[in-house]
Amino acid sequence: MNKSELIRVIANKAGITLKDATIALDSVIGAITDGLNNDEKIQISGFGTFEIKKKGARDGFNPKTGEKIKIGATKTPTFKFGKAYKDSFN
Repeated sequence: MNKSELIRVIANKAGITLKDATIALDSVIGAITDGLNNDEKIQISGFGTFEIKKKGARDGFNPKTGEKIKIGATKTPTFKFGKAYKDSFN
């Protein structure tokens, strides 16, 4: 399912227009993105948790030359499904 198909499903289930469903979906995605950018943890009960994982700087190497390099610290968005949601598939 792609974004436009998801918007159609939201519109049908909520009984709203495609335009309103698009606004709703974009608003949810925007709110999650803004929260993550502010290092907030977003928990949706019964669904899952979005959060930023921080990975420290480390040493690595260039696979072509074998030269040692420094790899900088990074932040990565992650999502973990909640137990109730995972259990709903079994």
